[in-house]
Formats: sequence, structure tokens, C-alpha cells
Amino acid sequence: MTDLPELERELSGMAARIAALRETSAPGPALDELEAAEELLRSALAELGRSHRRGDGGNQREHKLLRQIFRAIPVPVIIMDTGGVVRRINDETARLLGSPAGYLLGRPFPLLVDASSRAAFRSHLTAVLHGEESATFETRLAHQGRTHTVRLVLGRLRMPGDPREMVAAVALPAGVRLPEASGPDEPVPDDSATMTAARRHDLLARLTRLLLDEESLREPVALIRAARLLGAETADWVIADVVRDGSLHRAAVVPPASEPVTRLQRAVEALDPAGAPVVGQVLETGSGTAHEMLADDGLLGPGVLDEMRAGSLLAVPIGTGREILGVLTLVRLRDRVPFGLADLAMLEEAGAQLGLAMRAQRDFQRRSEAAETLQTGVLPRTLPDIPGFETAAVYHPGSGPRAIGGEFYDVFPVRDGWGFVIGGAAGRGEEAASVTAMVRGGLRVVSVREDDPGEALRKVNDALVAQNTGLFVMAAVGFVRDRRVRLASAGHHPAALLLPDGGVRFAEGGGVPLGFEEGAVPATEELTLAPGETLLLYSDGLVGSRGPDGESYGEGRLTEVLARCAGQPPGIVVKAIEEDHREFSGDRVLDEMTVLTLRRSR
Repeated sequence: MTDLPELERELSGMAARIAALRETSAPGPALDELEAAEELLRSALAELGRSHRRGDGGNQREHKLLRQIFRAIPVPVIIMDTGGVVRRINDETARLLGSPAGYLLGRPFPLLVDASSRAAFRSHLTAVLHGEESATFETRLAHQGRTHTVRLVLGRLRMPGDPREMVAAVALPAGVRLPEASGPDEPVPDDSATMTAARRHDLLARLTRLLLDEESLREPVALIRAARLLGAETADWVIADVVRDGSLHRAAVVPPASEPVTRLQRAVEALDPAGAPVVGQVLETGSGTAHEMLADDGLLGPGVLDEMRAGSLLAVPIGTGREILGVLTLVRLRDRVPFGLADLAMLEEAGAQLGLAMRAQRDFQRRSEAAETLQTGVLPRTLPDIPGFETAAVYHPGSGPRAIGGEFYDVFPVRDGWGFVIGGAAGRGEEAASVTAMVRGGLRVVSVREDDPGEALRKVNDALVAQNTGLFVMAAVGFVRDRRVRLASAGHHPAALLLPDGGVRFAEGGGVPLGFEEGAVPATEELTLAPGETLLLYSDGLVGSRGPDGESYGEGRLTEVLARCAGQPPGIVVKAIEEDHREFSGDRVLDEMTVLTLRRSR
């Protein structure tokens, strides 16, 4: 090649296009590669100029230098003849396609192009051969099990001294957009890469909020909600498989939103996920996989992907890093842009978030079940008959994460009479339930030998302090002998006394909670109940609860309810309090609630 002025003009045109590309939002790495190619060509041009001035080397030296430059250009370049047969490829192309340079020579280039784009490729090739300066379109290249979404740029190549026409194809990353001519008043195109990144960030943020929502604390609910969100935003089919008790189970199948529940959806739900090769691969490797071009129709089971009309597939682990809890599989149809590496990275993060949420849900469920088991042993199945008294009690566990707490009540025999207790630990879950079980059992044991409830509370307090649980318990204990009731309080709300005429007065209450400090002395007092008078003890879950507007229930509202229950038996009083509290809270009983009543009948 000896036409140096022509080469200089071509290089100047390339430099102008790179400068225009720099003004756009094209990705930095692609621009760096083009600038490196420009610098390499300029060095070659300078060397050729020196060779001409020295007159040493001739055409053979020039051709050798150009071949070296072609091989070293850091952008995939393919030279083909007018029939689309590959004649030359550079080292970057061989690296991209995973084959030695010589392997592809003489092979038709359209065989590397996605079948759905081959007609478009031939159309663009014909247009370039018939005079168009260049043609650009997006497609997928596939070879040796690798698939790459690229922006293919075709241009006619004139080789001095060679009568044959050639076509050069440059494979740029799909994100690169070559600049087009525009007027000074035309708007600047949006930064599509930035917008895509923002949408992915927003999707992950929405997924996080969904998983943190209280209603998603149950694993099936969280899986289904997450699958629906991902299906609406980034896929057509979403399948969630989870590991439970050492076996793989299909937990959720979300079809395209435009389709109702179909035979195909039911068939996918019924499939054994252990028979899906892609699910097994993710479980075995612990990493995600993306199939931009589906060459294997059996990744989800025989014929499933073909019946879905799938174009691309992505599968990621649901896990915490140390533990894989399942696999999330997403499918896009053939008419959509295929999944890429950016989608894989985003969905791997979504799988990690879902894994952390599932682990927290399972831990919460395990602790709740343990606490519920403990609490079942704390609450009496039935209340014993106390001579001369009627009794009634109610306990509501609440809802949501506050459902299992530390409240309890009990009625038990003591020396020459009966004892009763109501209380609650300052905490939730397994630990709180175990502490209240210890307090209840301790009071039953100690009260056999004690005549005073205050002394029984003091001994249980010292034992609780010695255990160093870090929790304290508010409790009220009463010993009933004949018509007298001896009350002792350890930081509990004061008991309410309902008189036959509807009057309501409160005991003193108070004292230091159990477990707070060794040697603490409970507050004590003695009441004498007349026939028809009702003693009522209640937990903080009742008077401390708040309605939808933030207002506290309080002793004032309790007094009004009790006044309306004058002369009624304990069961009616308890039911009236339940109904009023439900009306107050708007059916949102978030905290547990305990009420215990005793009415002197004679």
C-alpha cells in the first residue's frame, strides 16, 4: 500500500468520528479502545512515511506492518468477501469468539450471527456493497458456547492493488452508539446507560422495601411478592425454587402478565425442579448463569423453554453467601432484548437480598414456634374454682412480629387459700417466654411456704437477678383468704376494683420490677371484697395500646367500660373489654393483651 495521502484522509475521518463519539454518552472503555486504535494507526502511518522518505522496505515491509497493526487493534474486526465469507480476523475477534484465528477463515460469517438477525445482516451487507458508506445494527454473535450482544458496523473496504472488494465488520459493545448528524437545535439524546442503571437501582430498592414489609415476614408471601415484582419489571417468566428439609421445592411460578393461568403455568408448577439442569448447575456452583442465546431447550426440562417461546434465560442463587436456600430463574421471550451481564449482576444482588430475608424469616419462625411452645406451658388451660369467687381471664397474642411476647397469668393454691398472678416480661420471643415461665414456676413453688405475696415476689426477684437474664418482669400477685385479698406489685399497673353500683377505684400498684435489683421490696396492700365486687388485673398491652390516630387506650377508657359492666359476672366483663379494645384499635391488635378478673359471689 503506497497511497499515503489516502490513508491520512481515512485516518483523519476516523479521528473526527472518535471526537464526535467523545461528545456523546458512550461507555468509557469502548471509547478508550477506539482511541488506542487511532494511536496505533498514527504510529504506523508515521513509520510508513519514514520508510518512503528513506526508500527502504518497499511494499513488502509496508504490508507486514499493516498486518501486525490489524492483529493488534483492540477492537474485534472481521474482513469478509462480498459473499460474507471470512477472510481475515484479528486477535481480539479470536478472543471474543473463543477460537483460533485460522479456525474461522473460509467460513460464512452469517453462521456466527443470531438466526433471527441473519436476514437483516444480509440486507445491510447488500446495502454497503451497493454504495452505502456504512451500516450499523445490533445483533448477537455466538460460537463455541459463547454469546455476545454487539453493535455490528459494516463498511466497504478498498484494497489498493487488489481488484476484489472486501467488507470490514467491527463488533462494538452493545452500549456504544455512534454519533449521528444533528442540528444545533435538536435535543441531546438521553444517556441510556445511566437511565438503565437508575432503573436497576430503583428495582433493587423496591425489592428491599418489599422484603422488609411486615406482611412479608412469612416466606411464601415474600417469594411470591418478589417474583411478581421481578416479573413485572425485568422478565416474562419468573420461577422460584427453594430448599426445605434438604429437598428442592417449587415455591412460585409467575407467568407473563398478559397471560391468564394456563396449562403451561400449571405444568411448570408441577415439574420437579431437581430435574432442571440449570437449577442443578446454580445449586452446585453457587453462582448465577446467563444464556443470551438459548442453544439447549432442556435447561428447565424437556421442551419447556420452547413452549414458553423463550429467547434468553438467567438463573441466580437465592442465598446468603454461606448458604444457598434456592434458585431464582427468569426467562425472557424471543421478541425481547436478551439478558446480559448487567442483568446477571443485578439479579444476583436480588437473590442475595431474598436469601437474607428468607434466613431472617426462618429464624423468626423458629423462635416464634419455640416461644409459643413455652408460652403454651405458661398459660393455664382452665381456671380452678375458688370457693366464694367467680373467675374469668383472656389472653390475646397480638399480631405480626410482636405476636409472641412475655405476658402470662395463673391461678394456683397457696397455704390456706388461693393465689393469682398476672405479669409480663419486657421483651419478645423465646427469651421473654422462658423468663416468664421461670417466674410463674418460681411463684408456684415459693407460695406454698409463704403467707405473704410480697415475700414470694421478693424471693423470685432475687433468683431472677442471680440468673442475669438482662430482662425484668412486671408482675402483680394476690393471695385470697376468705374475703380478704393481699396484693403485691412489682412495677405492675394498679388493679381496678369494680363496685356493685358501677363505681371504679384503683389499688396502689407500683413497686420495682422483678430482676431489676437484688433485695427490692414489692409494694403491698390489703383489700376486703364485699359480695358483688370485682377485682380486675390487666396488662400494659391493654392500657398501653394505641389506636390508629396514636391515642392511648389508658385507664380512663377502661374505667368507662367497667362502669357499664356493673353487676355483671366476670365473663361478661372480660368480653366487654375485648370488644371495646377491638373497636378502639380498629382490628389492629399489634400487642398482646391479658386480663384476669375475680368477683366475690357471696
